[in-house]
Amino acid sequence: MVKIISRKYVGTENVYDIGVECDHNFAIKNGLVASNCFNKSHSTAYGYVTYQTAYLKANYPLEYMAALLTANSGDTDKVQKYINNCMSMGIQIEPPDINRSGLDFTPVAGKILFGFSAVRNVGQNAIACILSARNEGGEFTSLANFCDRVDLRAVNRRTLESLISCGAFDKLEANRHQLIKDLELVYEWAQSRAKDRAIGQGNLFDLLGGFSITNSNKTKNDTYDSAPKAQPVPDYLPQDKLRMEKELLGLYVSDHPLKSLNPTAKLLNPINLSQLSEQREDTKLCAVVMLNFVKKVMTKKGDAMAILQIEDLTAQSEAVVFPKTYERISSILAVDTRLIIWGKVDRRDDQTQLIVEDAEPVETVQMVTVELHPQDVADISKLDYLKSILQKHTGDKEKAKMPVIGIVQNENSRKLVRLGWQFCVQDSGIAVHELKKASFNADLKPLVNESLTELKNDKR
Repeated sequence: MVKIISRKYVGTENVYDIGVECDHNFAIKNGLVASNCFNKSHSTAYGYVTYQTAYLKANYPLEYMAALLTANSGDTDKVQKYINNCMSMGIQIEPPDINRSGLDFTPVAGKILFGFSAVRNVGQNAIACILSARNEGGEFTSLANFCDRVDLRAVNRRTLESLISCGAFDKLEANRHQLIKDLELVYEWAQSRAKDRAIGQGNLFDLLGGFSITNSNKTKNDTYDSAPKAQPVPDYLPQDKLRMEKELLGLYVSDHPLKSLNPTAKLLNPINLSQLSEQREDTKLCAVVMLNFVKKVMTKKGDAMAILQIEDLTAQSEAVVFPKTYERISSILAVDTRLIIWGKVDRRDDQTQLIVEDAEPVETVQMVTVELHPQDVADISKLDYLKSILQKHTGDKEKAKMPVIGIVQNENSRKLVRLGWQFCVQDSGIAVHELKKASFNADLKPLVNESLTELKNDKR
């Protein structure tokens, strides 16, 4: 920063930002420089706001995180980051609920509910109509009850399909596929009833008066019970439900396709995508990710390559597949596929991305495991023998990608240790065969559905 040693009035002059990134100095007439000082009042205000924010997060974490999610609801990356923070704080995020959700993210009973405004295809008029009907008549009891009470000119069929598909009606009927099928009949039934009411032609029960409150409620329930329903159908597959949630909410809420693989993913590589920018350039790593988007591009030479949008449980990131790699793995690059990818960190134009060197569907990945007793770990000669066998089967270091997992087990505990990258093997099957020949208890374990009870990442 430039230190101001004297002041002199020079009249009114234009001030131009010279773009100094750190100091933010400004050039004025005759080559003089005016410093953009960070004065005490400014510092005090920032300090006060920081204290207030920290106090709210420490004492009202549920309300604070709900407000933070609402304020950043338009930025999917930030929402995903804050939802991950909520999970680490023990705060559960629930999908929208037709009877409890409000306009925005709402703290309810120790959890945070998605708001209707976060659901794609649900507009402000539809939300106002739903909240008004709920406030006037109480909770909705069924799809028929909902369609009969709201204005279907504001809450159209597309809006209803989106609410059903993202899970907003799950508390009324867990079978989303059945609700979608029922909607085809119920929507027309409710429209017909609304049209009759508009022209004063209510049904027989609407025209008759004098019933007690009990009889009136019973009549209403009978009316909704008699609403048309489709033939019973099985529910959507779990992966289809999650896919629809992702399309409508921008991220997975009720579950995540990678959640069951999270312990294994941490074991294979402790770095997640949210920490990618902190890594040094050319750092080698592997990651278990969901493939969200594939953009095929052509180089100037006419070779095909791809730009990928990937995500794990913590963040989304961009990955690049250059032509030689793309030629080899293009067949598995399908959207909504769970992949284990190997690559290195690259920085370009102040952006951090992952250069993909290889990839494989998680369903086909098999890990090399070696069971060791505590006395084996203490035996240096035996460890050296193990390392020498692995190094013989490393093969081409650029192609050696599968980490070897050591399982150290005694009577009371089971610890898993990932050996360093220098001991990765190229052919898992041959490596296991050779380890068994050397009297090591080695095996191939599938990445999917692998139960890991205690995790510890280490490099030896």
